[in-house]
Amino acid sequence: MTGMMGVSGVLSRIQELQAQLGLDPLNPDAAAAGTVTTRQPGTNGSTFASALANATGGGTLTAGGGVTGNDVVSAAKKYLGTPYVFGSTNPDKGLDCSALVQKAFGDLGIEVPRLSHQQARAGQPVASLAQARPGDILAFNSPVDHVGIYLGNNKMIAAPKPGDHVKIQTVWEKPTHIRRVVSDTAEVAAQNIAAQGAAALRPASLRGGSEALTGVPYADVFVRAGNKYGVSPKLLAAVAKVESGYNPEAVSKAGARGIMQLMPGTAKGLGVDNAFDPEQAIFGGAKLLARNLREFKSLPLALAAYNAGGGAVKRYGGIPPYSETQAYVPKVQKALAALGG
Repeated sequence: MTGMMGVSGVLSRIQELQAQLGLDPLNPDAAAAGTVTTRQPGTNGSTFASALANATGGGTLTAGGGVTGNDVVSAAKKYLGTPYVFGSTNPDKGLDCSALVQKAFGDLGIEVPRLSHQQARAGQPVASLAQARPGDILAFNSPVDHVGIYLGNNKMIAAPKPGDHVKIQTVWEKPTHIRRVVSDTAEVAAQNIAAQGAAALRPASLRGGSEALTGVPYADVFVRAGNKYGVSPKLLAAVAKVESGYNPEAVSKAGARGIMQLMPGTAKGLGVDNAFDPEQAIFGGAKLLARNLREFKSLPLALAAYNAGGGAVKRYGGIPPYSETQAYVPKVQKALAALGG
């Protein structure tokens, strides 16, 4: 730290004062420190809900919905190379350290507080760096003035300082706070099974029949396909809703066909001779989703693989940074929720 104040020094001092007062100049209605809420990506959180959580002592919430620490890491890596710009939350212009953290979680539908000292109280505490997992928030100094996202192997991704950019770096300094906002893959898988009644893995015959899909076209086929491949009929119906609006004759610009929008090569590999036949297509889609769920053990990643291919998910280590896929996953999750899944 130099003795010359300069613009960056003035801005840093302003941030320190705002932190001490608990103020956020970019979002006066920001949630209270430590509050974490889940939402559908692309929606705004409720300031009333945040205020209520603060008034009632609510401070933490572990995110579910299949999001893992590795998903957080993948989301953060999309911003590698983004310039450090103090106070900016727009990645097209730049990000500061806490904006990077907020953006990475926000892209996955998880709202965390805006300021670094608030993020240092989000989620649940982790005792030491030895116990930290990918996706955990690392906070530094007292008062906290810097945060990053842990990658594992003593590495983190962060927006370090003015004149620098978002990058991966070694954790040279001992964090003063380590916070876990999301669970790991195994824990999330268990939570999904409990929360959804094994929606992705347990046979549909154990969860009721087509009456659970009242008003949904081809409900009986979704149930039979779910029974065969151990996939929730509601999940299959949600995918069909987003893919084609239940239209068995739909054809995309890319050439995907039928109610489940299977590409010709994919359909052939799944044993689907006619993708325009609703029954064949739904059974093929169920087979593909079951395969993705087994491989990725995460509903968002399985859906991303359905949309962009399993190779893309592996290549990017999470949901690929394609605008279509980034929008697709929450659309299906929203459709699934609308069906009671």
